Amino acid sequence: MMTMYSSENCLDSHRVRVVLAEKGLNVEIIHIEQDRSAIGDLAELSPYGEPPTLVDRDLVVYGTWVVTEYLDERYPHPPLMPIDPVSRSRLRLAMYRINRDWIESGRLIETATGSKRVAEARKQLRDSIIESDPLFGLSPFLLNDELSLVDCALLPLLWRLPAYGIELPKSAIHLNRYMDRMFSRDAFLRSLTEAERACREDDD
Repeated sequence: MMTMYSSENCLDSHRVRVVLAEKGLNVEIIHIEQDRSAIGDLAELSPYGEPPTLVDRDLVVYGTWVVTEYLDERYPHPPLMPIDPVSRSRLRLAMYRINRDWIESGRLIETATGSKRVAEARKQLRDSIIESDPLFGLSPFLLNDELSLVDCALLPLLWRLPAYGIELPKSAIHLNRYMDRMFSRDAFLRSLTEAERACREDDD
């Protein structure tokens, strides 16, 4: 059995948990908030001592992108990336932009101390996501006909928008439909911790 060191309300950990759930993999998930010894274990396993860190037999994998791509290559069914290199590169570029333009803004909202910086990050994230609404209407999943690592990277961020104080307008039709459809997936629901479910309690 694999072991994943996770955090209960962490964007990066959640992204890995979505992949694990979509793959239907049998994994022991250790939340560091619930197990004090896990912090010491992490310090020995990873040079950064932080989640997400995956232990698969004798292999230790850390870094969100590395972990998710390892899982997709090590356990290829269902595949979460296309076979051909051109399509894979396009999706990797999409993940890179999501990380730079959106996920880093989300982290700033979570960690910044100055109200002005948080407000700027919130506005930038909201405006950028709304501008991207047409992209969510081009295919069943984001930029692809099948679920991919792009969706797995993005969904935890979109799930947290209410907690970030961001409300999307009804005019963002494609994005709202995408979220409704994706958030109802059994795998996504299984990926959520109790702390993450609380992000949208007021929306239920």
